[in-house]
Amino acid sequence: MIENASLRLAEPIVPQIINRLRQAIIELKLKPGQPLSEKEIAFVHGVSRQPVREAFIKLAEAGLVQILPSRGTYVTKISVKEVLNARFVREAIECAVVREAARKIDPPALDRLAGLIEAQERAAASFDNVAFTELDEAFHRAIADIVDCDYAVRVVEAARTQTDRVRHLSLPEASPFLVLIEQHRDIVAALRAGDPLAAENAMRRHVREILSALPRLAAAYPAFFEDQKSLPELQ
Repeated sequence: MIENASLRLAEPIVPQIINRLRQAIIELKLKPGQPLSEKEIAFVHGVSRQPVREAFIKLAEAGLVQILPSRGTYVTKISVKEVLNARFVREAIECAVVREAARKIDPPALDRLAGLIEAQERAAASFDNVAFTELDEAFHRAIADIVDCDYAVRVVEAARTQTDRVRHLSLPEASPFLVLIEQHRDIVAALRAGDPLAAENAMRRHVREILSALPRLAAAYPAFFEDQKSLPELQ
């Protein structure tokens, strides 16, 4: 559930509540299908119900909660179809970005990527899922920075809303830390070699990791998923 923590009163309240609930949903502190109490969340944050209600509406627009009239608000289950659609978008954009990055890479950018991989190794050693996934996001943003494409970053981050919960659920069981780190190393090796095709292929393998993890996760946590009819094509 949401931790009891004070909001920053000098800043807008609703975005803070949205960010806290969104993070709790992505990190699975709020489980797929779990009911959300407007009254409880308002109490925890020391606010009235109105900003919580507004936060629920925004989260519903993002596909993270479902508001059912006269029944309540629930964390949405993980839609296999939406995850597959998001993966498709990520693959198209990130493969194009890394291909261009291979043509523009420079030593400082390579050093930054290598440093992020080292930090991921430390996070993996301590089984820190949250730090590991934050570093994964930083790694992909760093590649986009090489080609100076903020729009690509925004589109990918929007798509990740649908895949982030699967990623948290999969670590470290279905997608071992070391597998993902090795995939990052392969991407950096291709960038260092200035090989656009190798970089694209390495990124494609990395982004498609979710395709092998998804059927196992849906089988292990069936109550968390919907649209499971899409799974047979992955197996």
